[in-house]
Amino acid sequence: MTQRAADPSGASEDALPWQTYICNACGLIYDEEEGDVDGGLAPGTRFADIPEDWACPLCGVRKDDFVPYQQIAAGSGNAATGFPESRVADIVPDTFHPTRSGGRTRMLGKVDGVVIVGAGRAGWEVAQAVRRRDPEIPITLVTGCAGDRYDKPLLSIAHAKAIPPQAMVRERGLDAARRLQVHLLSDTFASGLSPESHQLRTTRGSLYYRKLVLAQGARPRQFDALPAASCWRINDLDTYRHLRERLATDGNQGRDIIVVGAGLVGCELTNDLAIAGHRITLVDVSATPLSSLLPPPAAAALLHAWKDLPIRFVGKVEVAGVATDGVRRILHANDGRIFTADHIISATGLEVDRALADSAGLAWQDGIAVDASTMATSAPDVFALGDCITIDGTASRYIEPILRQAQAIAGMITGIDPVPYVQRPSPLRIKTSSCNLQLDGMPAAHGSWRIDTEHAPTASGTQLCMSQWTGNTLQARLTVGN
Repeated sequence: MTQRAADPSGASEDALPWQTYICNACGLIYDEEEGDVDGGLAPGTRFADIPEDWACPLCGVRKDDFVPYQQIAAGSGNAATGFPESRVADIVPDTFHPTRSGGRTRMLGKVDGVVIVGAGRAGWEVAQAVRRRDPEIPITLVTGCAGDRYDKPLLSIAHAKAIPPQAMVRERGLDAARRLQVHLLSDTFASGLSPESHQLRTTRGSLYYRKLVLAQGARPRQFDALPAASCWRINDLDTYRHLRERLATDGNQGRDIIVVGAGLVGCELTNDLAIAGHRITLVDVSATPLSSLLPPPAAAALLHAWKDLPIRFVGKVEVAGVATDGVRRILHANDGRIFTADHIISATGLEVDRALADSAGLAWQDGIAVDASTMATSAPDVFALGDCITIDGTASRYIEPILRQAQAIAGMITGIDPVPYVQRPSPLRIKTSSCNLQLDGMPAAHGSWRIDTEHAPTASGTQLCMSQWTGNTLQARLTVGN
């Protein structure tokens, strides 16, 4: 590990290893050697020297929500894995070119290693965790996009910060593949899975695997009343880039935008777009924003914080359909109300495409059902993680658990340093910068909320502190305000 450089002030001190710390909310890793230049922390800033009011640059939680992070060194063990002795360098692209024989697609040669479906945060975390444990094992990553690595939470805060979409890419997919010795099959879609023959069918032919990892994520929920041709669905960098390009070509003046859905994504996008100068109408079927997470007093505090921004919230709206007059979008509600805008963004939640799971007969509980500690599916040698899974029927579509899920899978696949996954609540920082919202724990549908401290003064304003209880059990704590 890199040693600490001499103190720039000239003071003499022992050269200690640089330490890393991980955010419990989003999984961001703070490296003392690199610091956080954009956040005002110079390279070489020790974690202990970080000011208490510093916030995670990705999700906004405070220093207290970071814990020490110990990475597993590459090749740290050499347990029996059941994999043949073959190097990634021996797998050449020509091996994967499909041919046709008797009307059926086949693949020349077998990939007797790990195949990962999906190149989002989950897919790349698994590839890294496996490669750290075993530098020899062949890894193939299948993705329908270019596989570029970026921090997805930035999609809901980048416009107000004037971060161009191209600057959000932390590493090109091809560069990540070279670094990790991964064969990247970009612009390739998985179309079927046969666990009996250990075969994944793709749009470029079939791949054979020893172990398979599904990291396919979840897609925006589809509704006939919100057709894709008329509405934006922001769930990936390419779509977000196209939205930003359209907003830029529309002219310098702000645009009228309807956001349908006042959940996490809808509220964060609303806040970001309004700060960037656009006029937002936020509509939802519920009477208040973030109704599944915030009790009415907290929702009222959020709306109050938005009062000086070009945001109009309209609750109890059920969308009947969308039309266009050639230029403007027209949203019709079931009760006859009409809303018009230049753009409509649908933020009505996520769903998992179950076609691949169904083709393999995988157990399903509103997502791919996995074992709570190993991330194993109901099929032998098939694992899954991230947005596409449920544990005991419950989804956990946050970033922080992904890294620990990837470590559990990598340990199971390689037999090296197995780390069972443990489901635990993570602090949630809702990225509405106009009104800071932090939730610890997950609210129950029928819990009772209490106001612990109302409008307590702070250095930058006031705070509302609440807690939810189910009987005598504390379910969640909520802090609202700056």
